[in-house]
Amino acid sequence: MGSNDAREVELALLRPLSRQFPSVDAAVGEIARLAAELTLPKGAVHVLSDVHGEHGKLRHVINNAAGTLRALVERQFGARLAPGDLQDFLGLIFYPAEMLDSRAAALRDPAALRGFAQRVLPLLFELVRVLSRRYGLEHVLRTFPTEYRAVLRELEFEPASVRDGRYVDAIIDTLLAHGRALHLIRLVVRVVRDLAIEEIVVAGDCFDRGPRGDRIVELLRHQPTVSVTWGNHDAAWMGACLGQEALIAHVLRISLRYRRLSQLEEGYGITMQPLERLVRTIYADDPADCFHTRGHGLRDDLTMARLHKAAAIMQFKLEGQAIARNPHWNLEHRRLLHRIDYTNGTIELDGVVYPLRDTHFPTIDPAHPYELSANERRCMDRLRQSFLTSRTLWEHMRFLVDRGAMWLARDRHLIFHGCVPVDAAGTFLSFPIDGVPLRGRALFDALTGVVVRAFEQPTDPDRDLFWYLWSGPLSPLFGKDRITTLERDLVADTATHKETKNPYFQLIHERAFCERVLAEFGVDPRDGLIVNGHVPVHLEEGESPLKRSGQAITIDGAFSEAYGDHGFTLGIDADRTFLAKHHHFDSVEAAVRDGVDIIPEVSAVREWNPIRRVADTERGAEIRAEITLLEQLVAAYRANTLRQT
Repeated sequence: MGSNDAREVELALLRPLSRQFPSVDAAVGEIARLAAELTLPKGAVHVLSDVHGEHGKLRHVINNAAGTLRALVERQFGARLAPGDLQDFLGLIFYPAEMLDSRAAALRDPAALRGFAQRVLPLLFELVRVLSRRYGLEHVLRTFPTEYRAVLRELEFEPASVRDGRYVDAIIDTLLAHGRALHLIRLVVRVVRDLAIEEIVVAGDCFDRGPRGDRIVELLRHQPTVSVTWGNHDAAWMGACLGQEALIAHVLRISLRYRRLSQLEEGYGITMQPLERLVRTIYADDPADCFHTRGHGLRDDLTMARLHKAAAIMQFKLEGQAIARNPHWNLEHRRLLHRIDYTNGTIELDGVVYPLRDTHFPTIDPAHPYELSANERRCMDRLRQSFLTSRTLWEHMRFLVDRGAMWLARDRHLIFHGCVPVDAAGTFLSFPIDGVPLRGRALFDALTGVVVRAFEQPTDPDRDLFWYLWSGPLSPLFGKDRITTLERDLVADTATHKETKNPYFQLIHERAFCERVLAEFGVDPRDGLIVNGHVPVHLEEGESPLKRSGQAITIDGAFSEAYGDHGFTLGIDADRTFLAKHHHFDSVEAAVRDGVDIIPEVSAVREWNPIRRVADTERGAEIRAEITLLEQLVAAYRANTLRQT
């Protein structure tokens, strides 16, 4: 490319920018604003992982900003408010709609309502002002709802003015006269919460055993800034959304096993009728003793067990088909149905023969064990159509794709769900993507590309890759040699249930290995921190989330009640990185009525002195790049190669 061509390309890049900043002064003013932003303390990033459908608890942890909002309110108002008033104010911040509903009768009196607004709004705006110190004005104004931005800006800066109290009273009285005072209070509460956390990062697994994965995603969609690193259970739901049949059967099976059908039926409008018809037709007399489900629900226990079994058998068949279609996965040894001796009721696994706990397989043809029966085929066709046509499911999965990636970095923290696949020596292992063997960061980046591509133009190989991401040995989202669903269902010997973790999970205790991983992803290996979930931390056995290397931390703290009901938030603040350990959450009703809160146990992981500023972060790198473009725009204006307007 010649110098003239290069110059034309540069001008083509600058012209859209010139429409936003049409003069030297406009561009210089923006450069000055950006330069000032670089000096601000970095905003708070909160990282959670493996929430597994526990939507009520996640909502509370977001609303209380992992306990940091309670601490701020107590510091700011503890000496000024009576304990009961302080607790009510915290309840208002955490659950404004529910708290105001509980006070509805008392607030019907106009004088009481006016007094309430006069007490609460100044307190809320004091919090807004405290939280605003870490942001530029433009960021703060973006958190204000558009309709009330002007009046909220007036209230934001009211203490700095020389106006008397009549100014604020006039605003409140006008809102009261039009019945919008409580609405404004709810909006300002949201501003407080949005300023408390600059970004929420979910390091995988919105779905699995918890009650409502659909509500997890819906909650995240209403947060101002959310990023996701996908987990293997997210990949399973993405693949099911795209029509991958083995994953449709898996999603059905896991939802049935834990009686989580509300997320399918109510959340996504996916009907169970095809599966129920299959059970009535084929499994009507089956005791399904090995397939009993957890919990309680509207359907009786025996029906649920039969539904569970029907979905599981289809899953085992369809997984065998997917493995056969993809010989490059090297998983032929995990095709298990043809290893069953249907006459003697045994199965051969890794050269050893085991008795089966269940030998009633009315839909399996021993000569063609991986083929769906005619009844199963009709059932799966209808189920697949139901998954493909669920608009809400598509919107939720599209949200996870648009906000997601296989990995991300935040201020020297490398975040991903599972592992970097390695051998026992710590050498990065390769896996073929589009026929090209890739490893390390290149593998992660290519997998991100495939996920995005699949939601634009899905193909059968790309759909199948979602199954491998869910449970394949070299999947960075899974990181085990096998998933032993069939063995756990059908074989009593627990030796067959073992799933061996990738060596990565042991090697992260070694500093030299962590430094290599950090460097591979472009994160400073000297004081970087690897952050992953996926593997639960066994707190009851004394296991620490922070590994012996000091450079890796696991934040799967069994967030869901189905796993243990603890959970972690990793907070990345300007002055420290901290780990907040959560406990059981009762209910919204208990929080509003009794002030029940999750007050986490907080421990420091890193402390920064001097504090981390925007200039030190990924956002700082973006700002410096923006300043470079703006400087080029100013130069073009001054050389008159672009005209000012």
